[in-house]
Amino acid sequence: MREIFAGLPWWVKWVAVPVIALVVFGGLIATVVGFVIGLLFKVLVFVALVGGLIYVVRKFMGTSSSRSDW
Repeated sequence: MREIFAGLPWWVKWVAVPVIALVVFGGLIATVVGFVIGLLFKVLVFVALVGGLIYVVRKFMGTSSSRSDW
């Protein structure tokens, strides 16, 4: 493989081959990137909801325990 690329100009190795790879595998790359971004977004929403739930429960437990002390 190195012998094949050795005789080619630099622009073929560094421009044409990556462009062809993006055209051929572009849909697959977009699908994988979209899946990863969607997964990260869902993890972020999950963390925010759990954090909000913990905040609300602690706030409620704090006010209810202070009320029962009276």
